[in-house]
Amino acid sequence: MPTVSSHVAHALSAHVSHVFGVMGNGNAYFLDAIERETDAVFTAVRHEAGGVVAADAHYRASKRLAAATSTYGAGFTNTLTSLAEAAQARVPLVLVVGDEPTSGPRPWDVDQIALASAVGARTYTVGRADAAATTVIAVEHALQYRLPVVLAIPYDVAAAEAGPLAAAPSPALPAPIAPAGEFAHGQLSEIARALAVAERPFLLAGRGAWLADAGEALGELAAASGALTASTALGRGVFPEARFDLGVTGGFGADGAMALVREADVAVVFGASLNQFTMRFGELFAPGTRVFQVDVAPAATHPNVGGYVRGDAGLVARELVSQLIDITGEAARSGGWRERVDVAAARAYEPGEAAAPDGRLDPRSTARRIAELLPEDRVVVSDGGHFIGWANMYWPVAAPDRMMMVGTAFQSIGQGFPSVAGAAAARPEATIVLTTGDGGGLMAIADLETAIRTAGGRGVAVVWNDAAYGAEVNLYGLKGLAEGPMRIPEADFAAAARAFGAEGVVVRELAELDALADWAARPAAERPFLLLDCRISGDVIAPYQQEIIRVNSR
Repeated sequence: MPTVSSHVAHALSAHVSHVFGVMGNGNAYFLDAIERETDAVFTAVRHEAGGVVAADAHYRASKRLAAATSTYGAGFTNTLTSLAEAAQARVPLVLVVGDEPTSGPRPWDVDQIALASAVGARTYTVGRADAAATTVIAVEHALQYRLPVVLAIPYDVAAAEAGPLAAAPSPALPAPIAPAGEFAHGQLSEIARALAVAERPFLLAGRGAWLADAGEALGELAAASGALTASTALGRGVFPEARFDLGVTGGFGADGAMALVREADVAVVFGASLNQFTMRFGELFAPGTRVFQVDVAPAATHPNVGGYVRGDAGLVARELVSQLIDITGEAARSGGWRERVDVAAARAYEPGEAAAPDGRLDPRSTARRIAELLPEDRVVVSDGGHFIGWANMYWPVAAPDRMMMVGTAFQSIGQGFPSVAGAAAARPEATIVLTTGDGGGLMAIADLETAIRTAGGRGVAVVWNDAAYGAEVNLYGLKGLAEGPMRIPEADFAAAARAFGAEGVVVRELAELDALADWAARPAAERPFLLLDCRISGDVIAPYQQEIIRVNSR
């Protein structure tokens, strides 16, 4: 007779194809059912946090739901930082965990519902009679609200008989939000009129626009309005026409590109929350710029916004195109601002030097050279830390699902190596490139093995090794705080990678990056995972960090 765990596994596998995690007492029966009774693929990670990270990265790389799993107690508490990151970043996933028995907690049990709630995740607990239905409700919650959920299986019911299996119902999914009401339609008309007469129109799109599949519609709007475009760090590549795109806004933006954004007289923002980093701490737009926002949030998310429309980015963009054509009589606007400026020159970054004054690698020239050598089909996954500026500035990608920053929403590090597993499962055709620091890399070192095993010859890891917690040195060392706790003895990541069966290369000179060229020239089936241990200078501070330093010193 099928068990409670079987019902959970069958219902879940109807909606997810991959499960990531660590096996323990609390989830043993669930994993047995996943392995023996479903088509879902289980990938073992080496730390419970890594299971959540991998499921998170899987969704960011594909828009497809994935699941994580851990045992109860210590296994569950190990997931909390990664669960908080998924909640902060609004990434849906299902974390299947063991839980205390229905008879009450044991000495090693904790209040898992309270802990999950504290980091922003709701818990659904299955029983003997409702395991499949509760599983579908959990999936529905994750997708409806774009949040992680916890699906708990009490220890004493995991192997209990639960009756015959039935087909799992489909979860109810949210419909696109269309602008509704007189005020919303009035705002739409106002935006269309503003774009029609703007001399220097500008469109900005974020991750929400990508989730809404709004790229094509936004491209039509850019053409109809003659606007320059740009994206947030999580929305890069959403506009289809690169000729008029300024790249990423905020601290990752090129100085020339950001200067052009300051010239805009009308700006319309789609699917971006306009956080302090995107807004360059309030300095992205000039004081006279008319700023409109389109989002699914209940109200505008930044005080600079002068007009707001709640609605799906794609639906709103298409309506604006229609209204613009009615006003101007033209499907595309030419001869304006965007044809007069040199976009390519504006979005160029500082090339850097071959070496920094201290003799170590300049991370800017290192990043540029790596970008020249990386395969074009790359999907980049990023840990958190000072180094995030280098990949975001120098490694262009084709779409938002090809650059993921797992950890930045919650300001955490140590999420890098396990994210490779999720991206590799989601994008089996792509080259997976990890960018991580030595601090976060050491924190997640157990899942270096996971990255090597799951990505194999499709995987590259770049470790920005400055023997320090670079962000802390930049922010607090400069204030005169003791730097001892901010420094890390220089670790040999290349040797660690070789110990796990990968190819590890210590890079002290740019010429040594030729190892990446040699690796890329080989067929994927004939090459191992490659780790580049780049010994960079900590004296070269990323522009976005310089921006934070300026704000903190006011």
